[in-house]
Amino acid sequence: MSLIDKILGRTKKTVGEVADDPSLRREGRQEERKGEAKDELSRDQERADRKADEVANLERRTS
Repeated sequence: MSLIDKILGRTKKTVGEVADDPSLRREGRQEERKGEAKDELSRDQERADRKADEVANLERRTS
C-alpha cells in the first residue's frame, strides 16, 4: 500500500537523520519514492479505465 510505504519511508528517513545513518536515510527516501510511484500508477490506471469506458460507450452509440 502506498500510504504505508510513504509513512515507513518517512520514519526510516527521520531515524536515519537522528542516528546520522546515511544508509537508513537512503532506504527511507527509496521507500517514500516507492509509495509515490504506486500512487502515480494507481492514478494512471484509473485514468486508463475511464478512457476505456468512454471508448466503450462511444462504440455502443455508433454501432
